Amino acid sequence: VEELGSIPGDLGLYDPDVEGLDTALKISTAKRAEEAALSADPRITNSEGASFDTHVGRHIFANSRGFAGEYRSSYCTLSTVPVARDGDSMERDYWFTMARGFAGLESPEEVGRIAAQRALRRLHAVKVDTQKVPVVFEPRTARTLLDNIFEAVHGMSIYRHESFLAGKLGEKVAVDSLTVIDDATIPGLFGTSPFDDEGVPSRRTVVIERGVLRSYLMNTYAARKLGMKTTGNASRGLTGNAGIGHGNFFIEKGVQTPGQILAGISNGFYVTELMGFGVNIVTGDYSRGAAGMWIRNGELAFAVSEVTIAGNLKEMLLGLEAIGSDLEFRGSVAAPTLKIGEMTVGGK
Repeated sequence: VEELGSIPGDLGLYDPDVEGLDTALKISTAKRAEEAALSADPRITNSEGASFDTHVGRHIFANSRGFAGEYRSSYCTLSTVPVARDGDSMERDYWFTMARGFAGLESPEEVGRIAAQRALRRLHAVKVDTQKVPVVFEPRTARTLLDNIFEAVHGMSIYRHESFLAGKLGEKVAVDSLTVIDDATIPGLFGTSPFDDEGVPSRRTVVIERGVLRSYLMNTYAARKLGMKTTGNASRGLTGNAGIGHGNFFIEKGVQTPGQILAGISNGFYVTELMGFGVNIVTGDYSRGAAGMWIRNGELAFAVSEVTIAGNLKEMLLGLEAIGSDLEFRGSVAAPTLKIGEMTVGGK
């Protein structure tokens, strides 16, 4: 039987300032972000708006095994979506910042500037010829690979044999440089909590350690089915049984900057957006619609859209050639820039 309880100490999940934020301040902050985007470049001709959101919550959990616990949480987010136009090319993109309290947010000017930059670099996108090249995922799209890994180590996927990682504990499933961690104990982060939704204390679980699969993520039900112990990953809504969730799920950062990773590529694809759901967790087959930038001689040369990228997650994990140093938590899933040695980019 698993020990129930809560990890001690203040986890920095609640900032009392959020409740008292003035509505006028929220509006002016959103306006500043939108104005910064619009004034960044004459080609930013329009905006789909900016938003400032706050959330304050109180999580109370008790069960029939004698556990009772509670914690409060807060966060604010600021985002803006500018539209860029040049001739007959029109594109949009967004940027956001998120923090437990108002003081932790990036400045609205920075959010607007980055959003504008992201929209501008998408202008005049072209299709490229179908080819096999190195593929680099920026942090925003690299996070989606972690979502795929999470599905593959989800205790129920393993129990049902619906994962390409089933039966692989203790085996090498990725390159030596890859370490994937689930940690719900890091103060202030968005996947942190003192206990899971079965009253089991939160913890740090190394899922992949230097390329070797060390642990699945389980609640007590999945653990019982697998003859293992829960990893403290129970997650539930207000109704229904507990499912399995993650805490702060991330790839440990590497040593190369994004610029250094790009510098070694003479011809490749830099992915800034992914579309569709062409990932089969059972077989690892991977095929998704994508947009981004073409890499020429180590530089981001021109915008690319309407292509697909295809490979297999098993090969992608073993074909990871670089892991960036640019790990940032903009939510509970975080990954740095990732370079995969070869994938098929499907174009014209």
